[in-house]
Amino acid sequence: MNEKTHRWWVLAICCTSIFLVGVDTTAVNVALPSIGRELRLGVPELEWTVDAYTLVLASLLITSGALADRIGRRRVFRIGLMLFALGSVGCALAPDLPALVVARVLQGVGGSMLSPVALAIVVSAITDPRERAQAVGIWAAVFGLSMAAGPVLSGVLISGPGWRAVFWANLPIIGIVLALSAAYVPESRSPRPRRLDPPGQVLLSILVAAVVAVLIEGPRVGWWSGWSIGAYVVIVAAALIFVRVQATRAEPLMELSLFRRLPFTAAVGGAVVVFLALNVTLLLGTLYLQQVRGLSPVAAGAVTLPMAIAATVCAPISGYLVGRVGPRLPLRLAGASIAAGGVLLVGLGDRTAMAVLLVAYLFAGIGVGFANAPITNTAVSGLPPARSGVAGGIASTARQVGAALGIALAGGLVAEPAVGGLAVATRPGWALVASCGGLLLLVAQASPATGSQNRSGMRASRLA
Repeated sequence: MNEKTHRWWVLAICCTSIFLVGVDTTAVNVALPSIGRELRLGVPELEWTVDAYTLVLASLLITSGALADRIGRRRVFRIGLMLFALGSVGCALAPDLPALVVARVLQGVGGSMLSPVALAIVVSAITDPRERAQAVGIWAAVFGLSMAAGPVLSGVLISGPGWRAVFWANLPIIGIVLALSAAYVPESRSPRPRRLDPPGQVLLSILVAAVVAVLIEGPRVGWWSGWSIGAYVVIVAAALIFVRVQATRAEPLMELSLFRRLPFTAAVGGAVVVFLALNVTLLLGTLYLQQVRGLSPVAAGAVTLPMAIAATVCAPISGYLVGRVGPRLPLRLAGASIAAGGVLLVGLGDRTAMAVLLVAYLFAGIGVGFANAPITNTAVSGLPPARSGVAGGIASTARQVGAALGIALAGGLVAEPAVGGLAVATRPGWALVASCGGLLLLVAQASPATGSQNRSGMRASRLA
């Protein structure tokens, strides 16, 4: 096998891992009603089955990347695959909520070692700028494709063997990737790996978990109950101590000085709002389609196809536009599209025309597809290479924090029966999605106006 063929095998192996993570995320959303019926879980409990995974993933992304740079990327990648497999088995066998949540946490630990580490492997293996740009375009398209495949595959499996098959299906894919990675993926390390930051890691985990816990449990226990007030104290204390610790460490988990740059701060905020909007759309849409419209899991998954296909098509176009004209135009397209999708569903009712739903999902997919590359570009623009990796890691963490917040906020809206039913209860969520689109338009204003910064654009491609 020649060297070029070997490099593309590496890309195929790593893309398969991101496909696995993407499919699992969207597939579980479609499976939630079935999980709830079998295990007799309410909406708050179902939220934890999703956010247990997302919280751990968000908290560990930066640390997993630093660990891989230090002890070997292939090694951490393979450990992540094995942990993801063990978590999948635990989910498939889970008899109750605690067991399911623990298994999802294990999946989250494994997932944190897959996405950023796999991309680092690709970047180290494909060094030619033109080939690397092609590889990142394929990477983005595969992630979009995973969104398309997740709901449909999940619907087929749930309608047949049941929701547990969604997790069993991960195992043969992981087995193939493990075998191929041993044969084709070279080991690599950073010549100057960053130090780990255990205190910062613990504090970040506590902070994110406490915020999400309040959003999930607040509607049930009361926003000013003793439990909630205690959680507020934990949030404030963890935030203050985290800032203090990060300011005193030579190599902190997060370089807080980056937030002094308006474009960087805007990009991190943009990453949060995009994935918040995406996950509100996925959760509210899944519950509405199956519980209000009475669609089967297969049919509910098929309704989301316009969103996933649009994200797949628009992601590489967005990367091209970032390189040609800068991030501002694709961010504006993303913000306007997400806002339009939310506005279309603000008046959602039990008999809203299916065409309206399909068009709203299409707009949401266009928005998500156009958003990722310019957000990453804005985050790393103007930074030296030594700091661009940290900036990209913070942006990736922000995406997962947005996902966790989206699930928590959406679940809180439909946790209790509302006057007018579930469709009416979702309306504030669609208004929130529309607002996220508006915020993304503001982020566009803070991003670079042109594509003249070739070096920052290349770093964005490496980290997207």
